[in-house]
Amino acid sequence: MANNSQDRALRERAAQVIPGGMYGHQSTALMPDGFPQFFTKAEGTRITDADGNQYIDYMCAYGPNLMGYHHPDIARAISAQQTSIDAATGPSPLIVDLAEAMVGMISHADWAMFCKNGGDATMMALMIARAYRGKRKVLVAKNAYHGAMPWNTPRPGGVLPEDRAHLIYFDYNDTQALEDAANEAGNDLAGIFAAPFRHDTFTDQSMPDREYAQAARRIADEYDALLVVDDVRAGFRMCRDCSWETVGVRPDLSAWGKVLGNGQPISALLGNDRAREAATKIFVTGSYWFAAVPMAAALETMRLIRETDYLEHMTVIGQSFRKGLAEQAVSNGFGLRQTGPVTLPMVLFEDDPDFRIGYGFCQAALKRGVYLSPYHNMFMNAAMTRSDIALTLEATGAAFEDIKRSRASLKPSAALTALIDA
Repeated sequence: MANNSQDRALRERAAQVIPGGMYGHQSTALMPDGFPQFFTKAEGTRITDADGNQYIDYMCAYGPNLMGYHHPDIARAISAQQTSIDAATGPSPLIVDLAEAMVGMISHADWAMFCKNGGDATMMALMIARAYRGKRKVLVAKNAYHGAMPWNTPRPGGVLPEDRAHLIYFDYNDTQALEDAANEAGNDLAGIFAAPFRHDTFTDQSMPDREYAQAARRIADEYDALLVVDDVRAGFRMCRDCSWETVGVRPDLSAWGKVLGNGQPISALLGNDRAREAATKIFVTGSYWFAAVPMAAALETMRLIRETDYLEHMTVIGQSFRKGLAEQAVSNGFGLRQTGPVTLPMVLFEDDPDFRIGYGFCQAALKRGVYLSPYHNMFMNAAMTRSDIALTLEATGAAFEDIKRSRASLKPSAALTALIDA
């Protein structure tokens, strides 16, 4: 980086007033050296850090940027709504409009509830599954991420065994493992959580087998339990419906977040009539859950999802990105694993167990104005253009050449190595 003095100064100030200097998934503690922590502007496909350095952003705020940062139509909807009502003593009529819009779009849904974060929505799903028949056991795939609540946060600090006492883990995409877990739960099975595809951090992604997805539906029905699809990360990036429509399976509940307001804070839980009564039995709320401005943004985002070719465009752009990287890797003598949907690309290097090659590659790309992740799936957005891909591949081509020259001297991240070992 040519200039990062403002970022360094902000880090020093943050260290005094924020535990650890920063926290959560947007902390750069595990990112390669030189990655900025603070940003001052986001527009379209670009983000600008505190020192004025601009990047083509392939993380999209870890998902919320679907249509492009500060999309003009969504920005106008936000601005117009801000002049009338946002968070108030009761919700605006937009909550009904948005519930109708989502129920009208999502095949399995008969009702909708709104909150703020994906973790809110998955927690609500957990509670409703248990309220449905008064059962306790919930099946969850090993290492699957469903938010940062105590029942499923990936870090153990502050978590008690009692917080996870009734969870039973199974291997994703393994029908027999799922059936064994259901047998273990027996008549106490309340629900099954399913990711739309395997998107664990640090590992290759994989799509669900149709047999596995159908088994999850069958088992839920046999045990009179609820099937939950956590679409927080993948929602509207795989199809215009619940992601498991791609394998012909409809859940009872689906959790949504990230893209709903194109960056505005809003998430949702959708359910069918089978789960409606249980949803009325739980008490969940938040002072800002019913705010109107994010709902206005979500309604406009839903309109763009329905009426534009955003998904088809992202797919074409994603295929170009994947094809270009693959060709560059081969020409420079690197093995590259690209997995998952092209709209949510995961890029890992062969023979790189400590991620030193991936780190070096992402550092080299960042210096040339492209923000990539060495260990997390990335996100395409609808504002991406062929020009963006061309500029990206120019930067990654040079990055491959850099790490080819310096391969012997690349070093792993001590923080990431310690986390993986733990």
